[in-house]
Amino acid sequence: MSSHRFLTGITPSGTPHLGNYVGSIRPSVQASQRADVQSFYFLADYHALIKIDDPARIQRSTLEIAASWLAAGLDPQRVTFYRQSDVPEIPELTWLLTCVTSKGLLNRAHAYKAAVDQNTAAQQEPDANVNAGLFMYPVLMAADILMFNAHQVPVGRDQVQHIEMARDIAQRFNHLYGEHFTLPEAAIEESVATLPGLDGRKMSKSYDNHIALFAPRAQLKKLVGGIVTDSRAPGEAKETEGSALFQIYQAFASADETAALRQAYADGIGWAEAKQMLFERIDREISPMRERYTELMAAPAKIEEILLAGATKARAIAGPFTAELRRAVGLRDLRSVATSKSPVKTAKTALPLFKQYREADGKFCFKLTEPGGRVLLQSLGFDSPREAAAAIQLLQREGQSALVKLKTCLQPQEGIGAQDIEAALQQLAAAG
Repeated sequence: MSSHRFLTGITPSGTPHLGNYVGSIRPSVQASQRADVQSFYFLADYHALIKIDDPARIQRSTLEIAASWLAAGLDPQRVTFYRQSDVPEIPELTWLLTCVTSKGLLNRAHAYKAAVDQNTAAQQEPDANVNAGLFMYPVLMAADILMFNAHQVPVGRDQVQHIEMARDIAQRFNHLYGEHFTLPEAAIEESVATLPGLDGRKMSKSYDNHIALFAPRAQLKKLVGGIVTDSRAPGEAKETEGSALFQIYQAFASADETAALRQAYADGIGWAEAKQMLFERIDREISPMRERYTELMAAPAKIEEILLAGATKARAIAGPFTAELRRAVGLRDLRSVATSKSPVKTAKTALPLFKQYREADGKFCFKLTEPGGRVLLQSLGFDSPREAAAAIQLLQREGQSALVKLKTCLQPQEGIGAQDIEAALQQLAAAG
């Protein structure tokens, strides 16, 4: 099996709708069929607790989302498909990561800042009604990703910050305790659509403008009929730009079908006819899955069995890795302590530090600094964080000889000699 790992999750906060299908479920199922990746799919029920206090809703949504993924073609034999709360190593890792995460980093999280801004605008205390779960959300998300050393995590642009924070947390842990975590990358699917809802805004349960993914055929037709359109009559040319109906159709149709509807708009198709076309096109794709979904929803014990089997697969990885991390941070069997009548406490020596970061032009860079902050080594920009990380690993592994190999990727630093850099690299190697 490939060592390249792909991980994605959905929070069980409600009934899946067409936007969830187009934006997450469908592309995830397609990715799971690739032979060159090892895929992890999970139901993020711990995350649901942050904003939902209705236990029955979380349970029902977990069932609906699991059934939706399976009905859409996710094969639990090919992937690791599990419920987050069935893997106790994840909350344990969350605590280990919490202890290396600065509060300042969490203060900058978009969701927390938005809550504070909203409170400030309402002239309330900044943290009014903000629970610790919302504040710590990025650390739990980092644990989800880092537990399985995922290389890529598909996210929308509004979620990229969480992947960058997971990288920051992983780097801090690696610096303190050794190289344990892979630095994940955000896989932004530019081709994946964000569907508008019935009123033209983003399709969302919070706006009550969504179309349930597996709504019965008659209900689907009624919902499609309720999509807001303008007042142009049959025979009048219509604009595709800003048309929710056209955008939803485009997310399901082929290029030829989309071009045909675009021409029909120009020719003055009536809205009733256009809505009928959209209904038929959605139903053609969804109908076979709807039947499978209905069968799965009637067999919750079968879904539970699938999820528990997936958790067993997940824990086969998470268990040994957590044991490794526990030992790294000092949570160890006391029988392994070297006994001495006069134990000597050794002072912790500050070490040189590699820092990775992203420039405004999108390039990924790194620098090697002394404990006092002096920059010993500065890289040029790399196209991906993986390339930058590989260069750092080469320097750590080969020292002076790596400087020659990476000569074209490094910027000379005034007053810094090769011996200074070599000494810093040797310090890092000696510290393990």
